Amino acid sequence: MSSPSPAVPTAASVPSPATAPSPVAAAASAPAVSARVGSARAISSGPTVAELLDFVRRAAEDTALIASLPLDPEGRTWVRLDGPGGSEAWLIGWPPGAGTGWHDHADSVGAFTTASGTLKEHSLAVRLPTDGWKTLELNEGVDRSRELAAGQGRAFGQNHVHEVLNESDSVHAVSVHAYYPPLPRIRRFSRTGAVLRLEQTERPEDWQ
Repeated sequence: MSSPSPAVPTAASVPSPATAPSPVAAAASAPAVSARVGSARAISSGPTVAELLDFVRRAAEDTALIASLPLDPEGRTWVRLDGPGGSEAWLIGWPPGAGTGWHDHADSVGAFTTASGTLKEHSLAVRLPTDGWKTLELNEGVDRSRELAAGQGRAFGQNHVHEVLNESDSVHAVSVHAYYPPLPRIRRFSRTGAVLRLEQTERPEDWQ
């Protein structure tokens, strides 16, 4: 890793919006999953975070859909779904020990629910600057962790920073994720102690 930049700004302890993984590429054609979208809208007349959470919860209960996902003991697998109101949605398989690494979802809001197995989410209760930095030193007390067993999920707001892992040593996990607007980019970070470093920025062409 290259040395930190001379000026190391500190991430202020600002509560994050209501608060997972981010897919990297599509490996197979997606089963169609329909969703009823209510009248409330959040961003550009798109679905609200509550509607995204409702969608991923209902999709996670679709046993035929969950069973249709090919699982690979060597790495994550994913299938793109038809999300509500023009959202981007994914069905993702997590072999034991798999994880996303630290990342965010730019200006998209989102939600995810575990369909089988258990996932662990580590997140930051701060809003990071959107641009113009390479290294940040995080304040104490910004780390959050939660365990999401089958049927449990969460929603999150813009610029939510987290990592999602399957910490089991023997059981695969499967989850459903939705984002709106469709992900414009994903920033990936490395972390050493309190120091968070921006490593790369991915665009839709990198995972679709």
